[in-house]
Amino acid sequence: MLQVQFIRQNKELVLERLGVKNFSEPALVEEILALDDQRKKLTLEYDDTQAKVNSASKEIGKLMASGDKAAAEARKQEVAAFKQALGPISESLASVEKSLQDTLVKLPNLPGANVPVGKTPQDNVEVRGGGQKPVLAEGSVPHWDLAKKYDLIDFELGNKITGSGFPVYKNKGARLQRALISYFLDFNTAAGYVEMLPPYMVNEASAYGTGQLPDKEGQMYFVTEDNFYLIPTAEVPVTNIYRDEILKESDLPVKMTAYTPCFRREAGSYGKDVRGLNRLHQFEKVELVQLVRPDQSYAVLEEMVVHVEKLIQSLGLPYRILNLCGGDMGFTAAQTYDFEVYSAAQEKWLEVSSVSNFENYQTNRMKIRYKDENGKNQLLHSLNGSSLALPRILACLLENNQTPEGINIPEALQRYFGSDRISNG
Repeated sequence: MLQVQFIRQNKELVLERLGVKNFSEPALVEEILALDDQRKKLTLEYDDTQAKVNSASKEIGKLMASGDKAAAEARKQEVAAFKQALGPISESLASVEKSLQDTLVKLPNLPGANVPVGKTPQDNVEVRGGGQKPVLAEGSVPHWDLAKKYDLIDFELGNKITGSGFPVYKNKGARLQRALISYFLDFNTAAGYVEMLPPYMVNEASAYGTGQLPDKEGQMYFVTEDNFYLIPTAEVPVTNIYRDEILKESDLPVKMTAYTPCFRREAGSYGKDVRGLNRLHQFEKVELVQLVRPDQSYAVLEEMVVHVEKLIQSLGLPYRILNLCGGDMGFTAAQTYDFEVYSAAQEKWLEVSSVSNFENYQTNRMKIRYKDENGKNQLLHSLNGSSLALPRILACLLENNQTPEGINIPEALQRYFGSDRISNG
């Protein structure tokens, strides 16, 4: 959430950056400033009236002590009138503060200086890439056919048990999932990230803190009886670990990694682009989260990008890194890099990771702060990234490594998987 003071002091900059993000309601900026003016006026009126109550109350004691009961009684009547006036002022102030808060959360985060101008994914800028696109043997097939051939994933069974988008991993397919999760976590903890295993459901405050509410409410599964949300990503519970906390500067940076299943309704998703593992309602992901000093967040963003890049390189997958344009970025992000890997059988690029800097947009909502060298409380910056999302990584590993003899397992995974190949033998 943006800060009102920043908006007031940098109104033209805010409007310009909202334009880069193609935000459709720039008039909200003036509405926010007008509501803040009302809030200030009502606060002043409330404080002035309360001061009169306090002053008159002190006079009453002095008048009573001097024996001037008539004057004391008159002052009591004034105090009663002042107190009666406080109620409506307080109600108006609370109403304006709520309206201000409700309007503030409608503004997205401002894109950083290095975010490309653009409206669609076609305007994203490729930063770099690596790896070689494999040349598959004749008769090679996409991963959903490989899953059936080698009895790795049963999409129909998942549809029977739950519905479309909830696959059942079987046999070596389940083992490969487990191998990927273990490898990703070990790769991250070796780089200094602390492993967490958070809840898979969160309360409303947690979903609000990371920006899923009110922006993405329709994309989450909701448990009505208990007012909980199934998490769309580990980012939500892990970042909220430090909600309402004030950290010491010596504790920074905070680096966390977590494996969780992720649940997304993905309303309106259909067609060939969502076949197989390309888009699911439940999937597994290993996440990275960092909390850092504001002056270090963009350097840390680049470090996290390199970290994810090395992980993809270790799997031998062809990849590219995209700097997302303003119109293709998420609501809460200040800058995002997407990683895509090439699916040889489908002949298309599939997104497998997003690494984002949120600056203080999330931490302002969650009040995650640190004491600086002057002893003042300052908002931290939050960052996160997928390291990695499993479904499309698994799809590309199966497709790109298929041979007439079976599916080769990348060397980095072999000790976790227990074999160098998947075959029917």
